[in-house]
Amino acid sequence: MYVVVNAAQSVDGKLSTRRREQLAISGAEDFDRVDRIRAAADAVLVGVGTVLADDPHLTLDEEARRVERLRNGRAGNPARVVVDSTGRTPLDARILDDAATTYLLVSEAAPSDRREALATAGATVIVAGDDRVDLADGVARLADHGVDRLMIEGGGEVIFSSLAAGIVDELQVYVGSVVVGGREAPTLADGEGFVESFPQLRLTDVDRLDDGVVLSYAVETEREQD
Repeated sequence: MYVVVNAAQSVDGKLSTRRREQLAISGAEDFDRVDRIRAAADAVLVGVGTVLADDPHLTLDEEARRVERLRNGRAGNPARVVVDSTGRTPLDARILDDAATTYLLVSEAAPSDRREALATAGATVIVAGDDRVDLADGVARLADHGVDRLMIEGGGEVIFSSLAAGIVDELQVYVGSVVVGGREAPTLADGEGFVESFPQLRLTDVDRLDDGVVLSYAVETEREQD
């Protein structure tokens, strides 16, 4: 499976404010770039924190891209994936509608009755991990469902976990011309943080969009580093 992480951050590396409110960091040109990446993906993954904060739909914006996918024998929208260890996704969340297939990656810690309720609400529930979702295992299980190209959109906890799990092939970061500040504001890679064996990136491209830049990186595997 090929995994690309995409995110938009401020100059000082923040994804949103310390209140974790949705923040418009980029503009129309970057929104279109993100829509293109989604259209090329088999599935789009976010963490449950993003679902709780923003209630995203995670579908394509451009109808022409949906039509092109259908012409190629694919679903109109890529599947949606939520990393949700304990099953906190609201039963009325927008990602549970019938616009696309939705997978919920949960752990054994998610109560069985909650898993059943989420399945009834429209999700395909996949158990991967004991106390928390094991992303490497979860991604492998998604591959069993036909997901060959996965786009990860965040938030910071999920991005950190995906880098820590060694499943990321590509990282694209839009850096907008704004400073957010705040020691409690979420960053590109939250979580426990790395103290050794830092992910190694190779800059492959720089593009100016709107009033910012898109930095594209290849994430080098341990085999590539050797």
